[in-house]
Amino acid sequence: MTRRRSLLLGGGALGAVALLSGCSDGSEAKREADGGAHVALLRARGARDSTALLARYDATVDAHPALAKRLAPLREETARHVAVFTAEGRSPSPSATVSRSPSAGGRRLPQVPKDAKQALTALAQAERRTADTRTAALATAPPELARLLASVAACGAAHVYLLTQRDTDS
Repeated sequence: MTRRRSLLLGGGALGAVALLSGCSDGSEAKREADGGAHVALLRARGARDSTALLARYDATVDAHPALAKRLAPLREETARHVAVFTAEGRSPSPSATVSRSPSAGGRRLPQVPKDAKQALTALAQAERRTADTRTAALATAPPELARLLASVAACGAAHVYLLTQRDTDS
């Protein structure tokens, strides 16, 4: 009985070693290359989404100048997100910002509701969609990028709260 158990355990261990070591056909290198492409794609999406949010902030301020002071810190955070997602292998400075451009880099600015409350609601909805997209991307992101996506998604959720809370100063 002991000999049979030893043979089974030994055979199982050899099978596990064979599975773990496997025959190397370059699939490890291919997975790493695919992972690098995936990370680049997630970073590009993050930059694109943050840039779109930045354009929405700018369009909202253009349409409702009275909201400029309230939106300035949120816009600044969103500009930092663009800088973080576009930084290649280096940490952008904490004070990195993206300059304001009337054409948002050649793109048309988003349509903004004429009513200021509706404009804030539209901005909050855009922030929520972006945060949800980033949260969903966590499932396939490698750890370092997942931390960044989670942090930026949490920031977006905080922006939603700040954009939808009642103005107590009036």
